[in-house]
Amino acid sequence: MATRILLTRHGLADYETSLVTDEGGCLTSAGRTQVRGLAARLRSEGVDAIWCSPLSRAAQSAEILAAELGIDLVTVREDLREYSVGALAGTDQDEAAVVGEVFGRWVGGDDQAQVPGGETVAAVVARVMRVVEEVAQRHAGRTAVVVSHGGAISAAYPALTGRPREAAYDLVLGGGCSADLRRTAGPDWAVAGVIQPMDE
Repeated sequence: MATRILLTRHGLADYETSLVTDEGGCLTSAGRTQVRGLAARLRSEGVDAIWCSPLSRAAQSAEILAAELGIDLVTVREDLREYSVGALAGTDQDEAAVVGEVFGRWVGGDDQAQVPGGETVAAVVARVMRVVEEVAQRHAGRTAVVVSHGGAISAAYPALTGRPREAAYDLVLGGGCSADLRRTAGPDWAVAGVIQPMDE
């Protein structure tokens, strides 16, 4: 029987500051609607576990899913955090431009590519992979939701599926969307599709 992980991006969030930050992020009304819509899609999918990043926007998403799906426990893992913004924290620099350039260097083969003062993209991939493997071992043959962040998910996608790094650009999840990963044998996951929230 296949092990199934629904690798999920948190719902749309607002932040406490307009400056670049690693922290915070609370779900907006629209973000909560996205997550409830995802739960509606997942009610018949046999989800029996939910794991999440400790960042509030992911934890709030996971708690909504747990309440809607009747899951008693949400397991939090630090390694599911978004990439670190490093020295950009507290500045008004263009985060997307800086991170995009770093990500492009990593896709091109630079294992040391990183936001100044942050972690390498390779390190982000390694830590997300560790948690996915832990979830797979704990819930072998079953279905688990893992709530993380857009950048971390895109970066880990090629390693999870055994594809070239360029494939990271192929998986850009919207708020409250899940990549449906399945594995029956071997180290690589197959992507069965992307699950979109149901409209309320």
